[in-house]
Amino acid sequence: MMKANKSLRTTLIVGISFLVYYVLFHYFGTIKTILDAYTRQGLTSYIITYLLIGLPIFAGTYLICKRENVFADLGMSGNLFTGIGVSALFTLPLFIGGLLFFDFNTKIETENLIAGTLIAGLMEEWYFRGFFFGMLFRHTRIGFIPAIFFGAVIFAFGHLYQGSGFLELTGIFTVTFLGAVFFAWLFAEWKYNLWVPVFTHTFMNLSWALFDVDATALGGLKSNIFRLLTIFLAVGFTLIYKKRKNQPLEVNRHTLLLKRNEVTGS
Repeated sequence: MMKANKSLRTTLIVGISFLVYYVLFHYFGTIKTILDAYTRQGLTSYIITYLLIGLPIFAGTYLICKRENVFADLGMSGNLFTGIGVSALFTLPLFIGGLLFFDFNTKIETENLIAGTLIAGLMEEWYFRGFFFGMLFRHTRIGFIPAIFFGAVIFAFGHLYQGSGFLELTGIFTVTFLGAVFFAWLFAEWKYNLWVPVFTHTFMNLSWALFDVDATALGGLKSNIFRLLTIFLAVGFTLIYKKRKNQPLEVNRHTLLLKRNEVTGS
């Protein structure tokens, strides 16, 4: 009964915290505009705005974990260099494909590039994978599929502004939904080291920005072939690595819907 109450409490905190964040996110542009008047620097305002609207996430993390280092609880205590190294390996097909088949983007603006790659990758992984998925999967009896489902739906809906028309919107939703599942799986299997999905996400965005691939997350046939190669490489490498290290899979038949093991809060 105590463990059930703890899981329910955690689920409620996650739901309320993320709902408040999601409401604040709709005022992102307004908050950033106000900050621009003070910072006089768009990228700085962009980062501060993301941190401000994320305050409910940080508060929720503290309430769940009862520790002061909320960034560590969100997965930031993992090895940074592991995150960079394996992510660079995973996304190598995207950069090779970009060099071989696409023109270099000559209209790159440094601030927009940083905001759309590293900052977007970091903040989205903090809030969606580190908090929404991570708190549910790590601190409740909820399994992988229900833990990721609603966050992945919200994540996918958040990218629909990029397209128009039923088929294009459906494609963007599907691609970004599956991307959310992919990032969550990486987070879980790399010992909850959030740097792995952060830099995989960042490098994927970077390849999209450096080359004239597509204006939306959907992409065309060639770009999606290399995106699939990245996913296959990441999944294959992770499975082989864990097998050689004799590490059990976090996502397995016992943790898909409802975890049978005890909730440890680790």
